[in-house]
Amino acid sequence: MKQLFSAGICCLLCMLFFRPAVRAQFTVGAWLRTRSELRDGQAAPLPKGASPAFFTSQRTRLSAGFSGYRFKLGATIQDVRVWGQDASTINRTTTQDNNGLLVHEAWAEIMLLDTMVKNKSLNLKAGRQEIVYDDSRLLGNLEWLQQGRRHDALLIKYESGPYTLHAGAAFNQNRENAAGTVYNPTPPGNYPANTNGGAMYKSLEYLYAARKLGKGHLSFLFLSDQFSKFHPDSTGVKIWDKGVYTRMTTGLYYNNTVDKLTLTAAGYYQFGKNASAQKLSAGLLSAAFQYQLSSTFSAGLGADYTTGGIGGDGTSHTFDPLYGTPHKFWGYMDYFYVAGSSGNRGLQDYYLKTRYKPGMKFQLTADLHQFYSASDLPENTGRKFGTEADLVANYTLTKVIGFEAGYSHFWNTASLTSAGVKNVMNAQSNSNWAYVMISLKTATLFKN
Repeated sequence: MKQLFSAGICCLLCMLFFRPAVRAQFTVGAWLRTRSELRDGQAAPLPKGASPAFFTSQRTRLSAGFSGYRFKLGATIQDVRVWGQDASTINRTTTQDNNGLLVHEAWAEIMLLDTMVKNKSLNLKAGRQEIVYDDSRLLGNLEWLQQGRRHDALLIKYESGPYTLHAGAAFNQNRENAAGTVYNPTPPGNYPANTNGGAMYKSLEYLYAARKLGKGHLSFLFLSDQFSKFHPDSTGVKIWDKGVYTRMTTGLYYNNTVDKLTLTAAGYYQFGKNASAQKLSAGLLSAAFQYQLSSTFSAGLGADYTTGGIGGDGTSHTFDPLYGTPHKFWGYMDYFYVAGSSGNRGLQDYYLKTRYKPGMKFQLTADLHQFYSASDLPENTGRKFGTEADLVANYTLTKVIGFEAGYSHFWNTASLTSAGVKNVMNAQSNSNWAYVMISLKTATLFKN
């Protein structure tokens, strides 16, 4: 990894000082983000008597982009660490357990149509890249987490007027094998691409189609991801086999603004088999509106419903939000659909969201969520999971420097802490989480 980082720096310097005669652009950027967090029940309620946690994490990114006639290149080197997690003398690049340095992005994009064609484009993009569509509910870069999310994939992108059509595919392997394609879906490293808590996919294919509307768009997604088959050994450890279980997800997304009203709606259905070899039949429904009450204040209501539970025939009805950004939707304390366990009962989320923005530099948002299980719990404790309140303030000092601070509080119930959901014995009834984040992000463009 040390050699990789050195080679990356040399590449960036060569790209900076080598100016070919053809028309080209070179961009170099840096991003440093620190976040100090006080966790007193974040992700799951703490048992009574447990002490809150406090730490500071840091993400550092160095990026470069180069574009010329009918091509683009992009690369991002990223380091993620917690302050003080290793001794200052440790060699992080050769100590795997403490290795936060990785290549976040490294891709090339080729314009298959001549650039003289102005009303349409057909591009091929290959390499390690972020894949983001719509509101990031199912496919997003998970920007809140310091490590983010990326995919090693191949994309074909066609755009013409208001229409967009993308097709993508990925095929993962652990190494350069001499024979076979058996894949271990838990590859080593601190920060795997899949952070929803499930197995990493062996392969993935998707088709995305969208049409622009007045101030929004309507889109269709069909995604198929495959997971390695397995059998348990005598101790219960999974042994990975040939073949795959295939899961499919399809649905529609709508977003548009008319006058002062913004409407958002989505519906998805999931079927096939999940990574645990269970037959799958699950769904997600979402609808929300946001109204601009004045030039500085907006408010809106919304509801999300994801199915859950196991049918009498063993079919799983638990919807998985794939490779999206759960932090954006189901409460900032990350109780649901993040790496921490939240059971397989499904979720009902009814929420109020408000935003106050008196100027270009300052913004304050306040949200209130009411959570319920989408299916009955075996403990017969009722379906109510609890209530969460989120408050976030953003201040932009300059175009480069930004500050963000947030506070969240969760009033939980016995249903949330029961064995079938969070499984926390003797849990505290109230949980808190607070953070302060400093971000410095800059980019410089060089033209030839």
